[in-house]
Amino acid sequence: MAIFQARTRLFRSFSTLSSKPLRVCVVGSGPAGFYTAEKMLKAHQNSEIDIIDRLPVPFGLVRSGVAPDHPETKIVINQFSRVAKHERCSFFGNVTLGSSISLAELRELYHVVVLAYGAESDRSLGIPGENLKGVHSAREFVWWYNGHPDCQNLDPDLKNSNTAVILGQGNVALDVARILLRPTTELATTDIASRALAALEESSIRKVYLVGRRGPAQAACTAKELREVLGIHNLDIHILEADLLLTPADEEELKSSRIQKRVYELLSKAANTRHAHTGLDQRELHFVFFRKPDCFLESECRTGHVSGVHFEKTILKGISPGKQIATGTGQFEDIKCGMVLKSIGYKSVPVDGLPFDHQKGVVPNNKGRVLRDAKGGSTLLEEGLYVCGWLKRGPTGIIATNLYCAEETVFSISEDLEKGVLASSLPLQKPGREGLLKLLYDRNIRIVSFGDWEKIDSEERRLGSLRNKPREKLSTWEELQKAFME
Repeated sequence: MAIFQARTRLFRSFSTLSSKPLRVCVVGSGPAGFYTAEKMLKAHQNSEIDIIDRLPVPFGLVRSGVAPDHPETKIVINQFSRVAKHERCSFFGNVTLGSSISLAELRELYHVVVLAYGAESDRSLGIPGENLKGVHSAREFVWWYNGHPDCQNLDPDLKNSNTAVILGQGNVALDVARILLRPTTELATTDIASRALAALEESSIRKVYLVGRRGPAQAACTAKELREVLGIHNLDIHILEADLLLTPADEEELKSSRIQKRVYELLSKAANTRHAHTGLDQRELHFVFFRKPDCFLESECRTGHVSGVHFEKTILKGISPGKQIATGTGQFEDIKCGMVLKSIGYKSVPVDGLPFDHQKGVVPNNKGRVLRDAKGGSTLLEEGLYVCGWLKRGPTGIIATNLYCAEETVFSISEDLEKGVLASSLPLQKPGREGLLKLLYDRNIRIVSFGDWEKIDSEERRLGSLRNKPREKLSTWEELQKAFME
């Protein structure tokens, strides 16, 4: 309560400091971006917020990352829409940082720039065969079935094998496994992309392996996600009982984490439940622990295509709970498959002029304040430049995590304003929105306003109603442009 009261006093004190508009640009229209805009609008009554995004549609991972069979998670879009419609806020889509406009130019136009564009690339394993056809990142696959325009040509091979391997055991891995194994009749009434639904309807995949380096006590998923995948109709669950044996360090780790303990209990219960379904539509989910990929195997009959994964067995070394490291044993085994999905983590992408820690995949910062030293060792600040979301803390947390992340960043902005850290730029009349629009117009860049998005939204809902779906996503750049140009 004391912290909240202190923040409230700080916010109110700045609102009377200046009658000049505080020009703020937020780069990225996902949860981190919209929460930042919402907090800024409430904290600073004289602020004008512009949200830019490289896509012509807003909402980031709420639209392109949340699974189609999780509609309740997408309700937050209503809250974000109210923010976008605020009289002091504007959304401009189809504006790419780095090509449409540089970071240096944004900093000249605005008093404050907050980077919240998330993580749009993937971590690499760096092992042989990673470029074989049939090896995809889970992010690409998720974007594909969610209708993201960048991944509509992915064309995953779901027909030439009955087996898929997913590397990783976090929530994204479970989402992907569920989409592969859930009956398509249940997906048909969601907002899944029509191309993806058609491909899944013809899929031959009936067996999915979820593979992790460590054990069930360290599984990175949540109980809610695990319970959902375990509850898929007509699905056999396979877990080796030997994998469920706990070390003293495992037991200590479970004692300290209620979430991890619940996940372990669900896995143990699933291992002891025998379903033995039969029939043509029998499906299997195998949880495989203590394995790390050594290389991807190339098919002998389909040159350039993956045919399996060569795994090294691991053991956990270390006695400190939560700090055990998976170490190879020198023992190997293969799992044959026709498709591999790497769910090993998203990665943020730097832009020119932005300090970046490539090892951690984040912008070095102090509570959202961007630091000039790429390793974060310097206390020198990049004046007026801030980060929020995955770019700030790494690709962790749920949608609500971005709320607290945004609150911290906005508090840092407010504190800097009151302490005069932004003194060199604040007295100046910055062009802000007017300058941005002029620059983009001069470069012949067609911006997509929130009103344009509402036209896209209306058309998607209309098309969806024809198929008993909440919406039929327009998933190519051409389709999206046509919707708001008409």
